Amino acid sequence: MRNQVAAEQIFGDRLPLAQRYVEHLATSGIERGLIGPREVPRLWERHVLNCAVIQELISEGASVVDVGSGAGLPGLCLAIARPDLKLTLIEPLERRVNWLNEVVEDLGLENVTVFRSRAEQAVGAVEADVVTARAVSALVGLVDITLPILRGTGELLALKGRSAAEEVAKKRRKNSTAMVPGRPRSLRWGRGY
Repeated sequence: MRNQVAAEQIFGDRLPLAQRYVEHLATSGIERGLIGPREVPRLWERHVLNCAVIQELISEGASVVDVGSGAGLPGLCLAIARPDLKLTLIEPLERRVNWLNEVVEDLGLENVTVFRSRAEQAVGAVEADVVTARAVSALVGLVDITLPILRGTGELLALKGRSAAEEVAKKRRKNSTAMVPGRPRSLRWGRGY
């Protein structure tokens, strides 16, 4: 019941699209190895709502690149919740790209492009106001591969689990390109995935 209320608040009149997306995750997503079968009972809370809630942090009309999109988490959740956003899902594996394209077509998501590539190879081909990443890499490496994709004063929204605080501290200790003068960056992260 709690998940239903949250889903209605986040997705509004686009909730039926989110429900169809969850059906894809629970069926072909499992069949094609994008998620494990034990995840089905917690698809809404642990995956879809956990990802969609970050839409509050993204400015209206922003371009967003979801790095290592996999099963479309958080990219497809954002595309469903926020049709004003322009999403590019970057995913290197062909079978995942094929699945993402099928789901995007089935849901009629005109604000989504699927791009087959690794993030570091997409530099110059895509750029965005916001880069999202979930379960991609430790923060130290993630910042280094996503920073070149960000436009101007863009933001990286990294959904991280229990290790978030430790990873942030480690990144701050590392002398990295994240502190380039004249290119301010914002780093936000979420807990609980």
